[in-house]
Amino acid sequence: MSPLDAIRSALTQYAGFSGRARRSEYWWFFLFTAVVGIIAGLLDDVFGTNFGSRPGSSGVISLIVTLALLLPGLAVGVRRLHDTNRSGWWILIGLIPLVGGIVLLVFFILDGTRGSNQYGPDPKGAPEVTAPSLA
Repeated sequence: MSPLDAIRSALTQYAGFSGRARRSEYWWFFLFTAVVGIIAGLLDDVFGTNFGSRPGSSGVISLIVTLALLLPGLAVGVRRLHDTNRSGWWILIGLIPLVGGIVLLVFFILDGTRGSNQYGPDPKGAPEVTAPSLA
């Protein structure tokens, strides 16, 4: 999946928590979010729209960008967990300091389930993998 396709897919499924997302879709959208956040922070510095006077304090533009990208970020994260055959509720483990973030990172890095799972068909379009019968 190309970077633009991944970003477009995440944004068009803005609040779509069902289905599955490939690793490339998740990580390209993650990179897009990080870059847009950095640019928003720089714009806050240039225009003086920071809430605080100390360096690195967020501002109006950063707040708007964060709110705009929060829901699609959560949605693509849940779909990524679905691809690894995990419930989207696992996203809440990220609320546990340090450990939760590490666990989510591992889940997001793992390869998705081959073939269909309970959350939908394989986004890579891979054929079903079945175990050979012994009979």
